[in-house]
Amino acid sequence: MTVGEQRFVVVTTTHESEERARALASAVVRERLAACAQVYPVRSVYWWEGELQDAEEWRIDLKTRAELADRLGAFVAEQHSYETPEVIAVPVVAGSPGYLDWVAGETVP
Repeated sequence: MTVGEQRFVVVTTTHESEERARALASAVVRERLAACAQVYPVRSVYWWEGELQDAEEWRIDLKTRAELADRLGAFVAEQHSYETPEVIAVPVVAGSPGYLDWVAGETVP
């Protein structure tokens, strides 16, 4: 496991349907803004327009280089149907060298 400089991030967003989440995940990976996208169901509880919401959503975790986070966030926002989509980048503080090399090789700086 490599620990050290934070050259990689996981960018997270959600979508209201599996179909839309998978389409967005595919578009991001096709554009080489992320090496991998994982799509899975979640339950979200949040405030929206003054009301408590409780919704089924589909979470997308995108593995990428830290230097691509801004471009990836802009791409997600442009493609997303939500008025205010979640786009959060979390630094990867450690990872297997082979996997991180693969992420670097499958994304375009």
